[in-house]
Amino acid sequence: MNIDTMRAVDKWAGIPLTFFLTLPVKLFSRFKKTQGKKPQRVLFIELSEMGSTILVNPALEKTKTQLGAEVFFVIFRKNKPSLDLLHTIPNTNIYTIREHNIAVLALDTLGFLLWARSKRIDTVVDLELFSRFTALLTGLCGAAFRVGFHSFHNEGLYRGDLLTHKVAYNPHVHIAKNFIALVNALLAPSKELPFSKTYIDDKEIELPVLTSSEAEIASIRALIKKRYSAYDSKVHKIVLINPNASELLPQRRWMPERYVELIQRILKTDESIIVLITGAPSEAKEADEMCARTGKEQCVNFAGATPLQQLPALYNVATLMVTNDSGPGHFSSITALPTFVLFGPETPALYGSLGNSTPIYAGLACSPCVSASNHRKTPCQDNKCLQAISVDQVFSLVKEQLQQG
Repeated sequence: MNIDTMRAVDKWAGIPLTFFLTLPVKLFSRFKKTQGKKPQRVLFIELSEMGSTILVNPALEKTKTQLGAEVFFVIFRKNKPSLDLLHTIPNTNIYTIREHNIAVLALDTLGFLLWARSKRIDTVVDLELFSRFTALLTGLCGAAFRVGFHSFHNEGLYRGDLLTHKVAYNPHVHIAKNFIALVNALLAPSKELPFSKTYIDDKEIELPVLTSSEAEIASIRALIKKRYSAYDSKVHKIVLINPNASELLPQRRWMPERYVELIQRILKTDESIIVLITGAPSEAKEADEMCARTGKEQCVNFAGATPLQQLPALYNVATLMVTNDSGPGHFSSITALPTFVLFGPETPALYGSLGNSTPIYAGLACSPCVSASNHRKTPCQDNKCLQAISVDQVFSLVKEQLQQG
């Protein structure tokens, strides 16, 4: 299903379903004995955002260390590889849902409800801000403790009243801290309204930095040499360009012609530089066209060259990366790679990378134009927020980094 179809189904089916589910869930909860019990098997739900699987990692680790709980996860199948990067959750504790069409979505949803009971899930943490589908999964999975964001008096999207721990989403702090707040609700010694009345330090959202083995590095270098036969790891510097963004929000894309100009200027600075254009296999044609437009053989189409699990190794051999606000900006945050992320319809204050990242953001009066209250759907068809970011601005930052080595 495309994004708009999914939004429509979530709205027109989700609103009545969450409404009618609220009463039976509340009645069922009365028979659940929770007094004196602590969460032991905690399920996190985050379906659609690959970058969020990195941003939620501090909350997952806190659940394991401070609650002493076993963690589980449910995610759309196509996004699962992003969850595997940090190996925080074993494969046996991950359930995937296909979203190709309504039939398989319904089938996998039924399978999830059976799976959750077979795993004896006692706690569910809904990481979504607006999805009624995840609210339904939360209410139906049989967990005694149900944690998530509740609108309270805000005019947010209606998601029923299915939570036992209602957390106030804070639109003024980073989403990773909001995820920590969900775990803090489970750690609270007594009931709060709203959860979670805690201070969250920046140190709580730090990510581990992964190094790659010699074998992993050698494998990546072999792939680069396969695409560019003159590559010599002792001579060449690798600059990564990720010009794409997910279909969820195409307004996040900087203009292709500006990427072409940026690449040309980068290659002129140093003959030892090779630019790799990264992306999914489906983006290979677009990457090929961009390479052709640069007119430089040192600009190499690397889209689809590596599975997502190999990205940390690629980032560990690269000098820097420039990317739209999308998954790679978060994937690189678990390495030391200097990364420059172009923001437009969203703000780095809430969704910025937690790694060695420099956000580039024009901060127009209309930005950010997507939020939890509008289902991340903007009416904008003219992303001047990204048009306001010039090639000169980006190149000056890149050049400075290249001069540092």
